[in-house]
Amino acid sequence: MTSAYLIRADFPLFAARPELVYLDSTATSQKPRVVIEALEHYYREINANVHRGAYDLSVQATLAYEEARRKMARFLGADEREIIFVRNTTEALNLLVYAWGLRVLKAGDEILLTEMEHHANLVPWHLVAVHTGAKIKAIPVRGDGRLDLDSLDRLLTDRVRVVSLTHMSNVLGTVNPVAQIAKAAKEKGALVIVDGAQSAPHMPVDVTGLGADFFALSGHKMCGPTGAGVLWGRYEMLEKMQPFLGGGEMINEVYLERSSYAKPPQRFEAGTPAIAEAVALGVAAEYLMGIGMQNIWQHDRSLVDYALARLDEELPEVKTFGPRGPDRGGVIAFTLGGLHAHDVATALDQHGIAVRAGHHCAQPLHRKLGLAATARASFYLYTTRDEVDRFIEALKKVREFFKDWL
Repeated sequence: MTSAYLIRADFPLFAARPELVYLDSTATSQKPRVVIEALEHYYREINANVHRGAYDLSVQATLAYEEARRKMARFLGADEREIIFVRNTTEALNLLVYAWGLRVLKAGDEILLTEMEHHANLVPWHLVAVHTGAKIKAIPVRGDGRLDLDSLDRLLTDRVRVVSLTHMSNVLGTVNPVAQIAKAAKEKGALVIVDGAQSAPHMPVDVTGLGADFFALSGHKMCGPTGAGVLWGRYEMLEKMQPFLGGGEMINEVYLERSSYAKPPQRFEAGTPAIAEAVALGVAAEYLMGIGMQNIWQHDRSLVDYALARLDEELPEVKTFGPRGPDRGGVIAFTLGGLHAHDVATALDQHGIAVRAGHHCAQPLHRKLGLAATARASFYLYTTRDEVDRFIEALKKVREFFKDWL
């Protein structure tokens, strides 16, 4: 990969804040200049509604919007007809819950999740379970931060209608063996949904190779703007589904008493979409593909291995969570002695280190770990080894400051 030191020059925030060590890319990534410029270009030069106007400006806006769809299809190894623009992963998963789950699930059916899920892949299923009478089960997390796949035969009963799981944990960094789980689920006739919010920005993703039916991602975690994400779905599944939202653009014909619906993906894009944001997301995907997703993954892996080795050797008071090995992304959730995670994060901020603190929208997982909260450092393509060193040295200073409370 091009050196992270050179890549940083593409990101204006780092020039504006040279003192900052930004280790919260799991929450949201920084934006390269080309993405910021794409937003500005859209509003300055081609701002118009899409799919509706016969005039040139609207045609140009529509072409840019649909080109973004094609870019996201290339990014995911998909057919462009299978790319639905949404606001984020959360909206994508809610779309599936309401457009599929509420209409298909019934009392006695089972929904299989995992103990490491983000709330976005838990709460929507709670809502559908209340309405349908379906039962929620979860694949346990082992002590090493990996899923207990030995329990899969027991949990994957004939009543399981859907398996919905994260591709990569936002707390543990665990990369789950989705293809293996999907194969087992398909043998039972279950639908497979993948939360790709953390995997899509950091590693190569071929949605067809995963064996899943749906895959969701958020643009703001992959160098794109907020307000734009993608739901990928197998076209034969999308064709069978009813709309999530009704209104303009998603229709075929409308009468006073009834309506018929457009084919996917337009069926699931009611109203005026986030046009500029979708266009900029396409630019972000192109930017990442230019660097190479495998290169980004190897860079993340080298940083997390280096950081964990230094923490193990130099800071025994720090406890880290998640697997060790090639199935772990660039995320380190940790505790420092008995200190609260918010105290650790606040103290690190005094040294210019930005990390996340809290339950990271994964309360069930933190309960499994016996913790109310953790601090979390996360890396990306612009993170340098020098920044990891600064993080470690700052942690030592925090340890020294709080030594009487450890």
